[in-house]
Amino acid sequence: MHAIGIDIGGTKIAGALVDASGQILKENRVPTPADDPNALVDAVVGLITELADGQSVLGAGIAAAGFIDAEQANIIYAPNLSWRNEPFKAKLEAKLSIPVIIENDANAAGWAEYRYGAGRGYKHMVMLTIGTGVGGAVITDSKMLRGGFGIAGELGHLRVVPEGLPCGCGQNGCLESYGSGTALLKAAKDLAASGHEKGARLRQLEAAAGQLTGQEVYQAILESDAGALEILATLGSWLGQAVASLTAVLDPEIVVIGGGVSAAGDLLLNPIREAYLKHLPARGFRPELVISAAEFVNDAGVVGAADLARVSLAPKVN
Repeated sequence: MHAIGIDIGGTKIAGALVDASGQILKENRVPTPADDPNALVDAVVGLITELADGQSVLGAGIAAAGFIDAEQANIIYAPNLSWRNEPFKAKLEAKLSIPVIIENDANAAGWAEYRYGAGRGYKHMVMLTIGTGVGGAVITDSKMLRGGFGIAGELGHLRVVPEGLPCGCGQNGCLESYGSGTALLKAAKDLAASGHEKGARLRQLEAAAGQLTGQEVYQAILESDAGALEILATLGSWLGQAVASLTAVLDPEIVVIGGGVSAAGDLLLNPIREAYLKHLPARGFRPELVISAAEFVNDAGVVGAADLARVSLAPKVN
């Protein structure tokens, strides 16, 4: 039986009809009415209704950035959409004929990798999504780790530097402040502004584009610019140290690296691997995990959300 996956982003809502093998059968995208909660509900309902038309659908999984409660019903906190204790499941089901679950977007992406991507064949997996922030998902013994309140897996808010850089969560020294795409761009801007020889190419790209964005930084990385590669390696080192710490707690078999920055491939993965091994507790006396790039690019959220809906809702409808 098919399921529908919805991934709510800051600017667009992606939706897909997904079969039991993880294949997308039909998909669509609509703009996100981020400033109007009622319009957002209507947009999601419209997308689900369109995708379900003429199909046998078990239910829908809705992926959104933020804290989702343990019942997978309410969005406790979603910074990009200004939601606080939003009863999103109830509002959607009041307008739909199929059941829905609500899921954190990083959890949905991680589940897609676990089921159909880089994590296939493993029972214990951690995913880090390296984008504007650092997201996380933890699969342990083939189950999503949600914690007592439903908001486990916020791996970007591991504290890696006591009294370090401020983070958007209100604390200081979080991994997100050192290992995210935002941190990479800040480091690139600082290097370009420093006047140092290593920032010469970044300054050229900044002058040509009128500003330095992630696109220019990625171009410099692809050109093997020494300065860009150095700041990428520093970012990878922070992530690798975090992976080593996570290993001591969770003992995963594989860590999957996703998100926009993961497009750098081994230029990012190799520094992560090196730092992981350098900081691994009891190295030489324990198995070493695999660090791999995510296989999904843009569809992880919808595929994972749909499959999590299938897993969650199937027992309730049989």
